[in-house]
Amino acid sequence: IINGFALPMKEEHKLFLVRALIPLHKPKCVSSYHQQLSYCITQFVEKDYRLADTVIRGVLKYWPVTNCGKEVLFLGELEEVLEVTQSAEFQRCMVPLFRQIGRSLNSPHFQVAERALFWWNNEHIVGLIAENRRVILPIIFDALEKNIRGHWNQAIVGLSSNVRRMFLDMDSELFEECQRQHEEREAKAGEVEEQRELTWKKLEEVAAQGTGEDNMVVV
Repeated sequence: IINGFALPMKEEHKLFLVRALIPLHKPKCVSSYHQQLSYCITQFVEKDYRLADTVIRGVLKYWPVTNCGKEVLFLGELEEVLEVTQSAEFQRCMVPLFRQIGRSLNSPHFQVAERALFWWNNEHIVGLIAENRRVILPIIFDALEKNIRGHWNQAIVGLSSNVRRMFLDMDSELFEECQRQHEEREAKAGEVEEQRELTWKKLEEVAAQGTGEDNMVVV
């Protein structure tokens, strides 16, 4: 049916996408019909590439917080949408999109992190990322470093290292700048944590002194 829509697409067809199809991502039972839903969504973008931004932001709006299986489905769907997304539309939504991808990369559920990392196996998506690396790499650099240093699953560590290496090969100067900024943030975070521990230690000492004085008064 969607393939038969005339161009330019009628307003009622766009409303059908926004008001009927995209909200179908919200129910918990979406997995039972997600394959068909994803196909319809992708058909809309194939028919009119200008709808890519609307679709991607719509899916992000209903992104699951605790349902890992649903998140894996959404990552797969967005990959299919991105395969038919042009550069101009990608640039409109890449910031919120890759903020979410950064969170997915750090998911403790290895299938979520793995599915997000598999995006870098897609030639078209890698091309979009390479064109916009100056925006995207600073967004996800911390997530990649966190995985490499401490993810419990070794496959995720390896995949994250591969993606990190791809960015280094793309633009070594940008990579080094992101690494420098990351190290500065880590150092500041360490200083804040150290200051917090000192503050708690002082409070504990004051509390202990107060308790001792109270005991003396009671005696």
